[in-house]
Amino acid sequence: MYRALRNVWSLYAPLWLLVLLLARAAPSSLLERQTTPTQRQEIVTWDNRSLIVRGERVLILSGEFHPFRLPSPGLWLDVFQKIRAIGYTCVSFYVDWALLEGEPGHIRMDGVFALEQFFEAATEAGVYLIARPGPYINAETSGGGLPGWLSSLRGKIRTSDRDYLDAITPYMHTIGKVISKAQIRNGGPVILFQPENEYTLCYDGPSYTQVNNYTMNTPSLACLDKKYMAYVQEEYRKAGIEVPLIVNDAHPVGNFAPGTGTGEADIYSFDYYPLGLGPGATDSSDWSSMRNPLLAYNITTHEQMSAGTPFSISEFQGGTTDPWGGIGAEVQAALVNHEFSRVFYKLNYGMHVTIQNLYMMFGGTNWGNLGHASGYTSYDFGAAISENRMVTREKYSELKLQANFLSASPGYLTMRPENATLGVYTDRTDLQVIRLVGDPTSFYIVHHHNLASKESVKYTLNLQTSVGNLTLPQLGGALSLNGRDAKIHVADYELAETWLLYSTAEILTWKRSVHKTVLILYGGENETHEFAVPASLGRPVGVEGGYPKVKQIGPASVVQWKVSQMRRVLVFSGLEIHLLSRNAAYNYWVINLPAPRPIGRFASPAAAQDAVIVRAGYLLRTAEIIGEVLHLFGDVNTTTPVEVISTPSRVSSLVFNGNRVKTQIKHGRLVSEISFEPPQIALPDLKSLPWRYMDALPEIKDTYSDQAWTVCNLTETNNPRNLSTPTSLYASDYGYHAGSLIYRGHFTSWGTESAIDLLLEGGYAFGYSVWLNNTYLGSWPGSSADMFHNQTFQLPANLTTGLPYTLTVFMDHTGLDQNFPASPQYMKDPRGILDYSLSTRGKSAISWRLSGNLGGERYHDWTRGPLNEGASYPERQGYHLPGAPLLQLQKRSPFEEISPMSVGFYAASFNLSIPPGYDIPLSIVFTNNTAVPSKFRATIYVNGWQFGKYVNNVGPQTRFPVPEGILNYSGENYLALILWSHETTPITLVGLSLGVDALIQSGYRKPVLVEGMKFTRRLGAY
Repeated sequence: MYRALRNVWSLYAPLWLLVLLLARAAPSSLLERQTTPTQRQEIVTWDNRSLIVRGERVLILSGEFHPFRLPSPGLWLDVFQKIRAIGYTCVSFYVDWALLEGEPGHIRMDGVFALEQFFEAATEAGVYLIARPGPYINAETSGGGLPGWLSSLRGKIRTSDRDYLDAITPYMHTIGKVISKAQIRNGGPVILFQPENEYTLCYDGPSYTQVNNYTMNTPSLACLDKKYMAYVQEEYRKAGIEVPLIVNDAHPVGNFAPGTGTGEADIYSFDYYPLGLGPGATDSSDWSSMRNPLLAYNITTHEQMSAGTPFSISEFQGGTTDPWGGIGAEVQAALVNHEFSRVFYKLNYGMHVTIQNLYMMFGGTNWGNLGHASGYTSYDFGAAISENRMVTREKYSELKLQANFLSASPGYLTMRPENATLGVYTDRTDLQVIRLVGDPTSFYIVHHHNLASKESVKYTLNLQTSVGNLTLPQLGGALSLNGRDAKIHVADYELAETWLLYSTAEILTWKRSVHKTVLILYGGENETHEFAVPASLGRPVGVEGGYPKVKQIGPASVVQWKVSQMRRVLVFSGLEIHLLSRNAAYNYWVINLPAPRPIGRFASPAAAQDAVIVRAGYLLRTAEIIGEVLHLFGDVNTTTPVEVISTPSRVSSLVFNGNRVKTQIKHGRLVSEISFEPPQIALPDLKSLPWRYMDALPEIKDTYSDQAWTVCNLTETNNPRNLSTPTSLYASDYGYHAGSLIYRGHFTSWGTESAIDLLLEGGYAFGYSVWLNNTYLGSWPGSSADMFHNQTFQLPANLTTGLPYTLTVFMDHTGLDQNFPASPQYMKDPRGILDYSLSTRGKSAISWRLSGNLGGERYHDWTRGPLNEGASYPERQGYHLPGAPLLQLQKRSPFEEISPMSVGFYAASFNLSIPPGYDIPLSIVFTNNTAVPSKFRATIYVNGWQFGKYVNNVGPQTRFPVPEGILNYSGENYLALILWSHETTPITLVGLSLGVDALIQSGYRKPVLVEGMKFTRRLGAY
């Protein structure tokens, strides 16, 4: 449903946005829209240009990272350091309420669900936080983060209906108090708070028909419940939230902006995804789904909506979702890649965006059934940091170039953007230029008018400078812009004690280094660039890599150079300029040195020069100078040269990851080499493990009794879909909200029954199998296009009159729907049996019982949360947990022939011995190389944590990363599989292995093993 809504929205968005924007009451002047916010604290303030922290303007470049999608808290610091290392200053995070209050009235926030270590790690890394705890988060989570038990409420969710407010209030008070302790006033990293999420678009009228079809209605603002938004804000304020409240408008139309009345926020912000979510493209260069941001927002529309607040985008595209049967993580990453980053992020800078959050920066994993019905286990998202925490995607390096430039250019925060032009600042009408005017610096952002263009063009640039209007290049030739690229040219750019008259090459950074200023410029391969410095600096007195073209023109020395893989270094009087190719610039790191508390490693313009520039390869995490020793922590994946380009004070030696390394002085710079020594590791062969086996579906045996199961006896439901059965068979009506489900239908035969018709819903790619007693009737193996399915099963001939019969329906459940837009009750869309009919008997002949995870809402495993388990017999008994009595089970391997129409449980233990000093991410890998994939699915448990749901005939995921901390890298591990065949003939696994994703010699902090509940006999297990 969510995918369908997104597709419909993408189709009609331009018209709808126009209608919605025009519908807003236009102010008679901009001054009427400017409001004076009520300040609750003085540390974080704002004006129409930027956020201000501790009296200093701060550029908020943020990346989304959800702690609940990486349930190994010891690795949170690793992700924060990787985000901070590229120059980003902030992380935005959601909290998934559904994981915390699976049982109404019992909010559990300990273990992997505690946030204190998350806050501590952010503080240590120097990363500010934007808290987004909901209640509703969307986020491609089951129910959009709303607990499943809300579906049984009579009132509408996301409204001011009393029973919904009563349900959300305890959660808001609890999470609000936890976050309030981490606010910046209290020494924590939280500087902004977003109540609710994307509560901006709604539909009037009904949202359901009887058989689960949805009715799309005209978009409306009138149906938004502003009292609800005001209530959420007020309750969070009562819980102690003092930092500014920021709204996240699902589309840039000005909802809840300051000055709009009830529910207005302190700071207005919105979402935008130029390529949409889940585009389904198979060609990674296909931008045909693109929505041009310039048709949706600009500085003028921002001032009309929220003139008194900074230009802020709470979610800008950092990747894309991928549906069941989709394109896979690597194609996602290639679609929203470094080229996308250059074009669209620079476009936003041209509009003077000073708060920008990329969704996602690190996606993580939808472990334990926490994902929504449209997505599979991986939430890699094609983000800059991959699901296994690697930073090998070029997008990561591109973000580093942009962030370091803006961090070194504090004048950006007070610049004023002009309207985009064609044929004014260049000699081409197919190039668009946005000029940002400052005092004295100006930026000229050049991009193709057709943002998706793949054409490479030549152009000249017309600049307005302090010495007059100039046409560049001055020394002949032309500039060039490749397809899907954008450039930021600068004029009158201020350095420490001098300035650049202009530069067509882009700036990576500049820093004051002991007795000189170091400036780093870069360009694309084979591009020609030009820059000019004051003639008073004279000609270069030192040159590395070849002498460029230099000529004095008026008050400036003009230098022209052609980009190549060979670095050039020019030394003027007091100024050292490095000229690099873009690929070479990727290896340069700008790492802030820690400042006294409370600044620490947080971004501070006043301390911006207290940073080092180091050429170092794969990753630099932190830097510190003690005496004349430079201490670096970082990672290498090959033997890596290290060169200290710039330090604010003299250094004479180098320590890397705690070890002193040999150095020498070359061209006045400290150089060294970090040796990469491949680790000696031996991973277990999963095929040779001593596997044990259990029948995972004893329910189809004649001797099985389901007397302890939940009786489906509710004759009414609060679900928006009216009942079409005598009693409700909606799983959530009985407290089962995730994982697999088993229904047992009992009837006494009249001898006339010949078929059973079933309508089931379990989300996209769900599947089911049906038995009558122990006779297999058939299966639905699942489809990426279907979230419910209607099927008729023929019963065995000649049922015996007067004998009892039992229908067993074993079904999967891929998550609850999200609730976007706000008003329809999509999250309540039921899972389970929607309708049925027994031939000649109708519906009244069958009485039903149901099981999901043991205990339902009163779940047993508090350490892993309410969504981790399903309904199968081994799960209900706890055999998926470490310490299960495997010796009592049959010896049998999943690599042997798998019986047709079966559900089997397989488990084994293995040991790992990963040497210290290495970060080696591992994955469970399925091999699927048959032309017609066998129809089966598997659930993967690692040390009791569900870390994969594999559907062989749907895909696309075959590789399931499992983080260190969940995996024990220095001891025993427990692997359990539930293999479910939909085939009527035997099948075999083509391959199942433990795979190495990367070998990294690392300065990361090794995580501790996450402790979860171990196997014990469960009281009441059936």
